[in-house]
Amino acid sequence: MPDRLMLLDTASLYFRAFYGVPDTIRRADGLPVNAVRGLLDMIARLTTDYGATHLVACWDDDWRPQWRVDLIPSYKSHRVAEVVPGAADVEVVPDLLEAQIPMIRRVLELAGIAVVGAAEHEADDVVGTYASHAGLPVDVVTGDRDLFQLVDDARQVRVIYTARGMKNLELITEVVVVGKYHVLPQQYADYATLRGDASDGLPGVAGIGEKTAASLLLQYGTLEGLLAAARDAGSGLSSPVRSKLAAAADYLTVAPAVVKVVRDLELPTLEEAGAQLHSVTGDSRADLERLAIDWNLGGSVRRLIDALDRHH
Repeated sequence: MPDRLMLLDTASLYFRAFYGVPDTIRRADGLPVNAVRGLLDMIARLTTDYGATHLVACWDDDWRPQWRVDLIPSYKSHRVAEVVPGAADVEVVPDLLEAQIPMIRRVLELAGIAVVGAAEHEADDVVGTYASHAGLPVDVVTGDRDLFQLVDDARQVRVIYTARGMKNLELITEVVVVGKYHVLPQQYADYATLRGDASDGLPGVAGIGEKTAASLLLQYGTLEGLLAAARDAGSGLSSPVRSKLAAAADYLTVAPAVVKVVRDLELPTLEEAGAQLHSVTGDSRADLERLAIDWNLGGSVRRLIDALDRHH
């Protein structure tokens, strides 16, 4: 089997599992286990269907890094439960999901699945760094369009997009990005900057929607090229667009750093992280099988173990 790396935008998947599987599924002490079960089933299915040989569960060590908020205060602000001066913001994670995150960490650990996060960075940045330097074909699994900027046919990086559910997974390649948005993946971050993204609290440039953003990038290539044209009186850029860009000048100075995923984090190598999949043996296997019973994880642990056994 040729080597293939799968990078999970883990929080995006366990949120989806939490809302997709009924929270009436609980362990004996009453704690729900729907997100745990759902995530394990996703991992078993995805690694099998897409032939992953290596897997990293990329983790949000900081889901709303302060440096991004300093640049754009509205960044993800609608997802904050309370802003506590001098303290970390609290993401609105339902209590019933919050309680399952340590269980998810434990099961992934016992299954020998690499979990990697980076201080002051989001899982997206971990994904971006591995996807940019892996040196093997990469499947990024996410429900987040931001990561379309990583798609690169030449380097065999694609996105398995989960937004329409696990039954309607969409494989995002360069052709798909161009078909949907009329920009290349490497222009996607600039496109999102111009258009804005309500789901991330990015205001965008007032008066520039998807079509205008795409046509400007088609003409000028990059946001930098567009802004250079706006500064050049003889560039032929229309005066309404010039004035919209001028009005958004402060935003456009800082937004690219917020929207572009970081691709150069200092992370453990795939080997150091233990990304290569292998079957679960010995005590870990016994512990996992015991947890499956103690935590009422049903068949999801068995399905995960079977998926990993293929790498024996």
